[in-house]
Amino acid sequence: MSEAATLERPTNKDEAWRYADSDFLAASDPAHLAHWATHEVPAGETLRHCAFHDAGADCPGNVERVRVHVGKGARYEAFHVIAGGKYQRIEIEVTLEEGAHFEFGGVTVGGGEKVQEFVTRTIHADPHATSNQTVRSVQWGKATGNFLGRIEVARDAQKTDAAQSFRAILLEKGASANTKPELEIFADDVQCAHGAAIGELDQNAAYYMAARGIPPHLARKLLVQAFIGDAFVELDDPDTRERMLERTLEQLEEATI
Repeated sequence: MSEAATLERPTNKDEAWRYADSDFLAASDPAHLAHWATHEVPAGETLRHCAFHDAGADCPGNVERVRVHVGKGARYEAFHVIAGGKYQRIEIEVTLEEGAHFEFGGVTVGGGEKVQEFVTRTIHADPHATSNQTVRSVQWGKATGNFLGRIEVARDAQKTDAAQSFRAILLEKGASANTKPELEIFADDVQCAHGAAIGELDQNAAYYMAARGIPPHLARKLLVQAFIGDAFVELDDPDTRERMLERTLEQLEEATI
């Protein structure tokens, strides 16, 4: 019997796939879902991945899974936008050696019945490593934006500093967002924090801007732009940052804001 034939297909009963699109999982090849791309970041070096995921409307779904080992004093950065496809999942697992850093910025943006999600697992294996994750979600129609973020701190990983932030704006009542932060900490000298907020666009701020001469529609777009921009603050490449922000904002043309 082949290895592919023995693989189990995940379902919504599996904690890591609880918010995934059930129809996509039922129809998918288990070998594809089990595949991981792997990367090594040598000690003292930096690796950056930036991607805009915009599968067409006819795409039933896509899953990308990446494992990254970050060497001593090295840095791994990942900035992703999920904008298209009926179901899109980006999963990143990072292991940090001493003094390494993981920076993640993610945005889900979409309407219709799209399901878009980021899943991260950050393993602080050694002392003095740091990680920061910022995820923003803008959904409308009946779309869903998800973030499942797990941080693991090993017993010897003292002086760990790890943070996660998830915020979602739901532009219409049918939209939704889900988040599931997890912390597993075995060291005692650490700083680990997470925060989450899900709500509507701040209409008071929009009215405040409109009262000062900014058209209401433009004011709301500026607020969304600032909201999304949080995920790209640490992207130290102005051209790439602006390009990703512009492409993300283009997705809002079909939304009522």
